Amino acid sequence: MHAECNYRSGAADRGEAVNFKLDPADEAFRQEVRAFLRDHLPPQMAEQNARGYHFRRDEMRVWTRLLYDKGWSGPNWPREWGGTGWSHLRQFIFEEECFMAGAPPIDTGGFRMIGPVLMTFGSEALKARYAPLILRGEVFWGQGFSEPNAGSDLGSLTTRAERDGDDYVINGQKIWTSYVDTADVIFMLVKTDPSAGRRGISMLLVDAKAPGVTVRPIIDIGETHSLNEVFFENVRTPVSNLVGEEGKGWTYAKFLLELERAFSAEWPRNRRNLEQLREMARLERSNGSRLIDTPGFAARIAQLEVDLQALEYLSLRALTDKRGSPLPMGSMLKIRGSELLQKIGEMQVEALGDYAAYVYPDPHQHPLGKAAWPPGPDHAPGVLTDFLYRRATTIYGGANEVQRGIIAKSYLEL
Repeated sequence: MHAECNYRSGAADRGEAVNFKLDPADEAFRQEVRAFLRDHLPPQMAEQNARGYHFRRDEMRVWTRLLYDKGWSGPNWPREWGGTGWSHLRQFIFEEECFMAGAPPIDTGGFRMIGPVLMTFGSEALKARYAPLILRGEVFWGQGFSEPNAGSDLGSLTTRAERDGDDYVINGQKIWTSYVDTADVIFMLVKTDPSAGRRGISMLLVDAKAPGVTVRPIIDIGETHSLNEVFFENVRTPVSNLVGEEGKGWTYAKFLLELERAFSAEWPRNRRNLEQLREMARLERSNGSRLIDTPGFAARIAQLEVDLQALEYLSLRALTDKRGSPLPMGSMLKIRGSELLQKIGEMQVEALGDYAAYVYPDPHQHPLGKAAWPPGPDHAPGVLTDFLYRRATTIYGGANEVQRGIIAKSYLEL
């Protein structure tokens, strides 16, 4: 993080200067994180993730266990949940350093989505069962929200769950379910009372390998597999796997989605991709000159740098404002971060020139591995694949058009 960070809450609202500057303790923490990454992050993991290919569950499991042994596997969880209890700023520093080093992510579904929902609204039995498994990286999650006719409009979902003794019986379909083919548990929204609209939606946990669950892969335009559609045919899950109260699933989903949208600012990914773009512009040539020396291309990179710094400051304001903003910061961060990610990706593809026409397949998903890569510069593999996948970044987590509506409504209410 290049910005200074010593933020006085409310300073910007009063028209005062906002000065971000890390205090010595936070800077020392950053150096501790860097040292840990240098000593413990396997180089092969770093290369795979730095190229933007989809993460692997086996790498996540190993990395989460390393963090758990260090006491760092729950960076965004309070101590009473078994987490680190770090401030928002230290979480920001930790995630930035891990991403820039190429570390695989910890399971977003567990740590940032269903975990906080369970610890806030779940039964004591669910908390005791799943919190330790999440922290040790021993359970991975699929998110069963979107349906073929219920994407951004989750309220119109039709998957049913009917009570039958001590079980719910589930029938329906979910789609765009990331990594569910390697998940252990699916947290999903279902209709337990179809006549009650959103008040009839509940949240259930379902064994991903339960009888009646069928997973069908979706191969994306970048020729990689992370997305799936999931079919539920008379799938049983115990009533004890109900999260919170029946009919309160919509409330829990809004809580979860606000967490997901804030994460979708993608500050570390934006920073890394912009640094990669700068390096590509130094190496690639156009009409005999380096791209970085071409005035038009250099000016566009400079604009992206300004946009990235603005995103950083917006993120830091959201993290350090102790009073809390009356505006939907998650929606604002999601829009700015996702659109910037796409702009940087477009310039990366442009910088590659003819090599951008090639798809360099994920070496862990192709039987030939790196031998399947066509000729090209070392910085080419992964660029087009990531760019194509990130076309969805303005859709997943709630389409940006919907987020603009949420922001507009907040302003009108203020």
